Amino acid sequence: MSATLDPTTATSEGDTLPELTRDELVRYSRHVLLPEVGVEGQRRLKAARVLLVGAGGLGSPAALYLAAAGVGTLGIVDFDRVDITNLHRQLLHGTSDVGRTKLASAVDRLREVNPHVTVEPHDIRLSSANALELIRQYDLVVDGTDNFQTRYLVNDACVLTGRPNVYGSIFRFDGQVSVFCTAEGPCYRCIYREPPPPGMVPSCAEGGVLGILPGIVGILQATEAIKLILGIGEPLIGRLNLIDALGARQRTVKIKRDPSCPACGTRELQALVDYDAFCGIGAAPSEAPILEITPTELAAKLARRDDFVLLDVRDPHEYAIAS
Repeated sequence: MSATLDPTTATSEGDTLPELTRDELVRYSRHVLLPEVGVEGQRRLKAARVLLVGAGGLGSPAALYLAAAGVGTLGIVDFDRVDITNLHRQLLHGTSDVGRTKLASAVDRLREVNPHVTVEPHDIRLSSANALELIRQYDLVVDGTDNFQTRYLVNDACVLTGRPNVYGSIFRFDGQVSVFCTAEGPCYRCIYREPPPPGMVPSCAEGGVLGILPGIVGILQATEAIKLILGIGEPLIGRLNLIDALGARQRTVKIKRDPSCPACGTRELQALVDYDAFCGIGAAPSEAPILEITPTELAAKLARRDDFVLLDVRDPHEYAIAS
């Protein structure tokens, strides 16, 4: 199944596509040699506007390869700062960038990769108040988010604006890639109608992630974005690509649009919602809160020989980290 971007966009109108400079023709010569790309395809890439949501594990490889490929305008939305724990997987950033905003680091790195690309930084937290206006400025979205509330927000905004959503997710050694929110395909809500209960799925900070995995998934996302821009190949529309890094396996499962999906099916979703509340964040707890104790407080109890039972449920590798 092939697909192209909206025919009303400049990327599909040959007579309005920007010309390539001599330097660009040399830089992209290996692209231009491909019959599926050629000079016109490279001009389509130059005319394209792609929004990356997140400059982290998935956004890093996607941004690097989209910039290197000659996508003319890359928008990046992120409000985080570079932390040393990011560096094993977020290759947009280096040791000297620790403490800087990810946007500042990303802009510097991408300009070094390809000075012909325009990078548009958006130093904001994507929200229901700004998502529609921002996404309308771009031809498609590459979703590199790491939380459910932003993932559903991006999905719904893409449905409402008619922009394809190149989805990716990672956890430990497993990844997923698909293309949602096209005219003929399903959206994220078609397979995940509602988010899991808060705390049910651990984050990468809690469960860990193989540093190479976001590189694999992010590059696949960049590949899908380029296929959509050029209108070539078989994009992952109606298909979910599952990656098992430990088993060195990939398999693709078919997914269909759900006619009862409130976003792309019944279209009852006409506006963005409060996604923190939708994902149960900040909701009143249904049970008494779980009491916590700090290591210092525990040490004091042990020193006083208080009467209590200490049950250590850490795995051996977790014990080794903190022992």
